[in-house]
Amino acid sequence: MSKKKGKPTAKKEKDFSGKIYKILAKDPNKTFNYKQIAAVLQLDDTKSRNEIIKELKLLAAQENIEEVERGKYRVLSKTEYVEGVIDMTSRKTAYFVAPDLEDDVFIPTNNLNKALDGDKVKVYIYNRRKGRRPEGEVVEIIERKKTEFVGVIDIQKNFAFVSTANPKMYTDIFIPKDKIGNAQNGDVVLVNLDDWPAKADSPFGQVLKVLGKPGEHNTEIHAILAEYGLPYDFPVDVEVFAQKLDTEIHPEEIAKRRDMRNVLTFTIDPKDAKDFDDALSFQKLENGNYEIGIHIADVSHYLQEGTILDQEAYKRATSVYLVDRVVPMLPEVLSNFACSLRPNEEKYTFSAIFELNERAEVVNQWFGRTVIYSDQRFAYEEAQSIIEKKSATIPAEISLTGTEYTVSENIRSATLKMDDLAKILRRKRMANGAISFDKVEVKFHLNEQAEPTGVYFKVAKDANHLIEEFMLLANRKVAEFIGKQKPEKTFVYRIHDEPDEDKLINLQTVISKFGYKINFRSKNDISKSLNNLLTEVQGKKEQNLVDTLAIRSMSKAKYSTQNIGHYGLAFDYYSHFTSPIRRYPDVMAHRLLQHYLDGGKSADAEHYEEMCAHSSNMENLAANAERDSIKYMQVKYMLDHKDEEFLGVISGVTEWGIYVEIMSNKCEGMCRIREIRDDYYTFDEKQYALVGQVTHNLLQLGDEVWVKVKNADLVKKQLDFTFLRKNAE
Repeated sequence: MSKKKGKPTAKKEKDFSGKIYKILAKDPNKTFNYKQIAAVLQLDDTKSRNEIIKELKLLAAQENIEEVERGKYRVLSKTEYVEGVIDMTSRKTAYFVAPDLEDDVFIPTNNLNKALDGDKVKVYIYNRRKGRRPEGEVVEIIERKKTEFVGVIDIQKNFAFVSTANPKMYTDIFIPKDKIGNAQNGDVVLVNLDDWPAKADSPFGQVLKVLGKPGEHNTEIHAILAEYGLPYDFPVDVEVFAQKLDTEIHPEEIAKRRDMRNVLTFTIDPKDAKDFDDALSFQKLENGNYEIGIHIADVSHYLQEGTILDQEAYKRATSVYLVDRVVPMLPEVLSNFACSLRPNEEKYTFSAIFELNERAEVVNQWFGRTVIYSDQRFAYEEAQSIIEKKSATIPAEISLTGTEYTVSENIRSATLKMDDLAKILRRKRMANGAISFDKVEVKFHLNEQAEPTGVYFKVAKDANHLIEEFMLLANRKVAEFIGKQKPEKTFVYRIHDEPDEDKLINLQTVISKFGYKINFRSKNDISKSLNNLLTEVQGKKEQNLVDTLAIRSMSKAKYSTQNIGHYGLAFDYYSHFTSPIRRYPDVMAHRLLQHYLDGGKSADAEHYEEMCAHSSNMENLAANAERDSIKYMQVKYMLDHKDEEFLGVISGVTEWGIYVEIMSNKCEGMCRIREIRDDYYTFDEKQYALVGQVTHNLLQLGDEVWVKVKNADLVKKQLDFTFLRKNAE
């Protein structure tokens, strides 16, 4: 839903509509005259009383209230409040977002009535008059989005205040003396919002945990996790339970499974990975086809429903990948050892095995539990070397061992054939309307103290695409296998709706500045033109900006039992099956697949839909934490480069300044409009530009400019730049 976030229409000094309605709605059976309302509002001047009379007549004309007898009014029972969610701005005002409303409703600061960002609320909407933007007032907070906040504590003699770095949190939190705990002045703390008394300016809270001193590395990383309510350590009883699990491979269990230990099998993962979710097996069949097995760690064998281990995994729902560490969904004994498909070890797996012909068409398929033995572990760079050079020799500079070595001919030829098949699968997917988002990932070289010493960009190559295509094949075919069964069976799908047209129109407005355009004629034309855009922009200065905006124009993928297909992948059926070590929905998919393979009846859809919603929510929180950790590390990196000049691209233009993304490291910061000294600039919304009033210079999206770091704030994770000059063409 688009937000109309311009300046709110000026409101006259005393607009009583919402206040009057609130008074009447609180006591719906009672009638009020203007004098009674004036008394409640503590007003006794003639002007205010006349205004109240006028508003009462207007509310009655709008059929929100009724005049029961002359001059006496009561609320109409048919009038309902609207329920929705508060979306705060950084200016202490908010917008009210509700599914039933076409446009978001502006909420002035004094009408928030203690509602905070993300809270579910009831709102009364007034000012529905021609030429005036509708405004609202929060009349009830139904549910707080969160009650725990991270901030810095300022301790006074008999109390303290905690202020957060979140620009959407418009109030500090009052901490009574007896609830300060062990916190010292200036500490970063996690606090709980306990209460917000009626006459108090600030909510009351208590310190739950001291995280450390601002700016210290571990403090800031723990603060990021705490801000999103994400855990760090496992509870002791969960660790103890995990340590006691039987992780041995037993002959009687092998007998229940398809034995794949003698089939050529290997893994391809990032060089620093420890949790190997998936392995591929390959063999050429006598009929000339290829049997390719996608073998996934059999987490559900160890993670039994109803145990404290399962409850903790569900609560987390995902592993969190921060710049310098992973916060795993499962304890290390499982994630890095028992379930991890490490080389030269027998492992229990859940597999999707396909017979493919030379055209990469699936001729046969089989799903079930297996046991495998991985012959080789590759880093992506090593597999890429085989693909590019067609050679079995792995050079020392990319070798995991640090020395040159040679793989077997079987592994070399299997890698090359699977690469061929993966490329066919990818071409088919693109032809069907899939969208190729190969966004550049920012990565950091870290020293032993987790300090950033350099920035590099991770780009997906053929080896990445090889793994991606076979994982997509397994995910699609598992979902299809269950989704096409009659009668219908409950399953966990990964769904992705079509993009919002308003967002695509906004994207078109921006990319037109660079000479690109989207074809809106049909769904397929949109997909094709988006792919053309993403291809054309590769390697150009505006690539990261366009990639980011294109991704933002898409709907968010989520988990659901209600299948609507996956727009971005152009699949009618899609699920997540291939990463159960780090994603709980994959565990659910494994359990349901085995249940149906055993002839079980359809599972409880409502129960699984609830788990899907929780998993989607935790995925979003984890993604936010991951983004914050990257921002934090970028700011930390730039602290050591304050005296350097950087070439950047203007990535955003607002009335208060320009955002600039540095080309060499993708760090983004702001140059404030009042500090750009070579002219007096004003914001031109139509051109997405700042315009110099004397020289008529334009600073617009995509322009290259030189900047210097002015301020790097580790706590707020913000960079401020000094504008130096526009880059000479």
